[in-house]
Parts: sequence; structure tokens; C-alpha cells
Amino acid sequence: MRPTRRQVVAAAASLPLAAAAAPAAAAGQSAGGRSRTLFIAGDSTAAQKYADAAPETGWGMALPFFLDKRLRVANHAVNGRSSKSFVDEGRLDVLLDRITPGDLLLVQFGHNDAKSADPARYTEPWSTYQAHLRRYVEGARERGARPVLATSVERRRFDAQGTAVPTHGDYPAAMRALAAEEGTALLDVQTLSIARWQELGPEGTKAYFNWTPEEQDNTHFNPPGAIAVARMVTEALLSAGVIAPRDVRRLEDEVPESWITWPAAD
Repeated sequence: MRPTRRQVVAAAASLPLAAAAAPAAAAGQSAGGRSRTLFIAGDSTAAQKYADAAPETGWGMALPFFLDKRLRVANHAVNGRSSKSFVDEGRLDVLLDRITPGDLLLVQFGHNDAKSADPARYTEPWSTYQAHLRRYVEGARERGARPVLATSVERRRFDAQGTAVPTHGDYPAAMRALAAEEGTALLDVQTLSIARWQELGPEGTKAYFNWTPEEQDNTHFNPPGAIAVARMVTEALLSAGVIAPRDVRRLEDEVPESWITWPAAD
């Protein structure tokens, strides 16, 4: 998942976008009546996409459709980033400067941490990957926010028998182990998504991924796929007790693809 030209454009625009979005995003209400925000730190599978990338859609773009308006989303996910490069580029610092007590920090990395040929992004699952994830957990807790770890959503890959195949190696297991060690809420999106892809099968999953006449992309989503994964994430947040029933909406409702929009890249 090395950044393409359009990914570079989106990445360049993303930091100002995140900075601008954070104040507007703080509209949810905590138990004490103070506004609340769910921040996303992650990679291209979650990130905001722009007009030149359509119909590619990050699941973070659809997440607000399933959350009550009192709980807003600040999507800081960026194309091509790993748990390491997101920190090294100062993006975690930007996010933590905006997070406040009662907020949530949802962290999904792993796709790009496995890029062993790229030292700027590569982490080893049982050492440097866990060490970097701890920085997100500790940074959120130091500011009175709640960290939530999410294993990486699965790619679309099937073997010759039509069985969905895991693609993330030890990274999901390393995150699960860290969550248990740190007592951090865990959303096992990898397990949930591969089960869903198995249910849909090799042909059915094409309707969820960014398959176009020009591109057959088995990693990134189109609007239906992003909506499905956002619904999955919301259900997992609810099941884990991270959010309450009053914080969700539309979980049983159809969400129109037309609700997804792609702004122009700056």
C-alpha cells in the first residue's frame, strides 16, 4: 500500500483538515455535560478521501452516519501511514493537542506497519508495533481521554477454495495482546471483517471494495463497503461498552450511498 500520486495529494491536505475539523467536531456530550469527540488515528482504509480519489471511501467518512450528533468524529487518519510514521510526522502530537477529557481515541494501524522494505513505516509486531501503540494509549490517558484499539480491517483475499484469507500476519494478535495487557478497549475489526467477507464470498465482496473499470483494489472501499465497515465499527464500540445505546443511530437502517461526498483536495 505504497502511496500513489492521489494518496500524496490527500495526505498533504489531511493535516490542515484534521486541525480545522477538531474544533467543529467537539459536539458530543459526556456524562458531565461537556462536549465529546471521537478521534480516529489510522491509515487509508479509514481516511478522508477527496474528489480525485472517488469512489474510494474511507470507513471513517461513514462513521458519523451511525453516531448520534452529540458525539462527533474528528478523522485524523491519513493514507499510507503506520503507527510509527504517524508519530514521526507529528500527527499524533497534533491530535493529542486537541483531545480533551472524556473524548475517545480510536487507533487502527497495521496495514502499513508490515512494509518491511520501508524503514519509515515498518514496525515489528511484538516489539516496535506494540511500543508505538502504547504511545497512543498513554497519550490519550494522560489527557483524560479513552483509548480504543481496533485491529486492521481485512483485505479482500480468497484462496482457490473460496475461503477468505487473513493478510495481516501477527499484527492483530499483537494488538489484542497489548489491549489485554493495558486494559484497553479492543475492537476486533479484523475478525469481524474477515467473517463478513467469507459470508459474501469472492464475487459478493467486489461490491464493497474499490473495483472499477480502471482499478481492481482489494484493500480500499467504495461507498457501500465503507458504510458496512463503519456500521461494523459502531456495533463493536457498542458491544465493548465504549459508547452507549443513546450514542448510536441507524444501526438497523439502510444508509444511502449518496450520503458519501468527496471534497476537492486543497
